[in-house]
Amino acid sequence: MKLGIVPVTPFEQNCSILVCQETGDAAVVDPGGDIEKILDGVKQMGATVKKILLTHGHLDHCAAAKDLSDQLGVPIEGPQEDERFWIDQLPEQTVRFGFGHAKVFEPNRWLNDGDHVQVGNVDLKVFHCPGHTPGHVIFYDKEDRLAIVGDVLFAGSIGRTDFPRGNHADLIHAIKTKLWPLGDDVQFVPGHGPMSTFGNERKTNPYVGDKA
Repeated sequence: MKLGIVPVTPFEQNCSILVCQETGDAAVVDPGGDIEKILDGVKQMGATVKKILLTHGHLDHCAAAKDLSDQLGVPIEGPQEDERFWIDQLPEQTVRFGFGHAKVFEPNRWLNDGDHVQVGNVDLKVFHCPGHTPGHVIFYDKEDRLAIVGDVLFAGSIGRTDFPRGNHADLIHAIKTKLWPLGDDVQFVPGHGPMSTFGNERKTNPYVGDKA
């Protein structure tokens, strides 16, 4: 699988482009905005977008999902259905933060823990990791040892839990029981900032490392 990262929105959110190298099929993960920038990234990778994947319903991760879906004629998969709480607030939230207008949408497929998502011949396993938001999911490519974790975990930090329906204990539990068992060598793309590995975060992360 080929990975492209396109920072979008004033929040510099890492929109990922996942491409199956065998088929050229691609998924856009968390299109928060800047559609033309995302499509330029897809073009540079020589890929064809087949679906949109969402980790959670915050505006910087999904505000452009409906428009991109309509423009390309592709389905939206994810997040878990508890994210309806945030998706229903998109018009209000985008105006509040100066993002312009975003449409409320219904994903073509809500995802649950243990589900699988296909991108060409690439298989992504879904893990439900609540805490930052109630219906947050992450996507894991076992073959390439790569995870797309949204705002669950960052290099040196973890997701905020002071939003409505956030829960710090749930977040810590999800990281330790869902992410760490995947292996220290797994690289991850966070929603913001640089990539890291689960092993590095276990050693050094002050919030959720082994010494925390």
